[in-house]
Amino acid sequence: MALATAFLILLVAAPAAVYGASHTVGDTNGWTTGVNYTAWTSGKTFTVGDTLVFNYDSSHKVDVVNQADYSSCSSSNSIKSYDNGPTTITLDTAGSNYYICPTPGHCTNGMKLLVNVVAAGTPATPTTPPTTSPTTPATPPTTTPTTPANNGSPPPPPPPPNGAARSSYMNLVGVPLVLATLIALMG
Repeated sequence: MALATAFLILLVAAPAAVYGASHTVGDTNGWTTGVNYTAWTSGKTFTVGDTLVFNYDSSHKVDVVNQADYSSCSSSNSIKSYDNGPTTITLDTAGSNYYICPTPGHCTNGMKLLVNVVAAGTPATPTTPPTTSPTTPATPPTTTPTTPANNGSPPPPPPPPNGAARSSYMNLVGVPLVLATLIALMG
């Protein structure tokens, strides 16, 4: 019985550990000319396990390239090529990932994407700092307000930004599930 319980707990925990966020490249514009992909990545956090969804028509393609080929808009040494959209690419390693459209003239006109990927569990920091700053700095309260609704308890912390939410969820849900599985196996 303990083994069956442990197996059930692992089945429930597995989807939470496997799936990351899905990012549609260029949002509603998709993978096409005339989109500022540097601005699109601004403020976003990309984490190992997330996916990039490239939506494009037959006039475009997606090539995964190295930094030098990204800079020179060359697809002659592409790591991987996709030519039948939509294409979903899983971000499986931390670091810089480079994508270009190899159609002549497209990359040189801005159809290229640099995504900085952080390891799962790494504190979220946006790929590019936001271009605007708040007009007034936020000052934390010096005392914790209490209301009848929270019975004297401090209010819950604000939700974490994009990538950290997933990481916190795994810390709050995944770790206890793994511990419960181990306890069930031992008991």
